[in-house]
Amino acid sequence: MSSPRYAKVAEQIKVIIAQMLERRIKDPRLGFVTVTDVRITGDGREATVFYTVLGDATARAESAAALASATGLLRSTVGKQLGLKFTPTLEFVLDAVEEDAAQIEDALARARALDAEVAARAVGASYAGDPDPYRKPGEDDADGE
Repeated sequence: MSSPRYAKVAEQIKVIIAQMLERRIKDPRLGFVTVTDVRITGDGREATVFYTVLGDATARAESAAALASATGLLRSTVGKQLGLKFTPTLEFVLDAVEEDAAQIEDALARARALDAEVAARAVGASYAGDPDPYRKPGEDDADGE
């Protein structure tokens, strides 16, 4: 979004679409859909609507088909309620937040396992040389200084 005006328009589109999905769209294929974000191009002609679906891959596919069939009604409602000169075209994109969060959780679990393994190895380990190899002021030097 290139201007603060389009940020406000995107937020309004998000609210309008969420209300429409909750109240007016009665497609049985539509699962539990949550609109997460709306991004508008710099010229305001195209809007990308990001959404998540609670459920498995089948529920995601059916919800995507239901959203695709309801795009015309949603766009006309957005145009009527916002009163813009040009109503942006709507494109629905499945938000990959859940998959990204799962990948991050897996990476964190692997890091925890590796940290535990390193800590287990360090329990019986000893230093290769002196535990504190640095000279401290006031100690006797072997050089006789």
